[in-house]
Amino acid sequence: MGTPEKEEYAAFQEKVKRTVYVDNLSPQVTEPVMRNALDQFGSVISVQFIPNYIVPGNIPKCALAEMENKKQADAVVSVITQFPFMISGMPRPVRARLAEEEMFDDRPRKPDRKIQCRWLDPGDPDFEIAKKLKQLSQTHFKEADFLLKKQLQEEEKLAKKQQEELKTHYKKHELMDGVVADGTAKRLARHYNIRPPNEG
Repeated sequence: MGTPEKEEYAAFQEKVKRTVYVDNLSPQVTEPVMRNALDQFGSVISVQFIPNYIVPGNIPKCALAEMENKKQADAVVSVITQFPFMISGMPRPVRARLAEEEMFDDRPRKPDRKIQCRWLDPGDPDFEIAKKLKQLSQTHFKEADFLLKKQLQEEEKLAKKQQEELKTHYKKHELMDGVVADGTAKRLARHYNIRPPNEG
């Protein structure tokens, strides 16, 4: 029998196996939307969005979706890899893969693991590497900010187009209802000798 620390970590590892990492999500995607989209594969235990801390507003772009078992998680990955994924009635270029331990910010401490931290002096060989990583993260921040603005613009265009289409369909239904209500449909049926389907 292992220590409580090892048992906790073993339970966490089992959770990782049945969790899917879903990426390239729209900023408008919420937990209920994710649950609804993944319900077709089985029971969704939890959805945890991973904020992108280098983008203003910490807008979530990916999520960890814990399924009931590994078989369901594998099914999510398999389907999303092969087919366009529908979210809120629209196909999205979503990516999915099985989660990894490092993706969880609430993961328990690994048994027997020791972490060491130290300051780097300018003369340290690793100083230049750290400096380049810092510059790279700043560049990535600017690129991500630009891409996010573009994506939000596209989302707004899509939402506007869908709203306009909805209004057009509603007007068509109103027109059809008006034709039926004022007797025009019956007059046209008599004129063209068309018998309504409910009349024997």
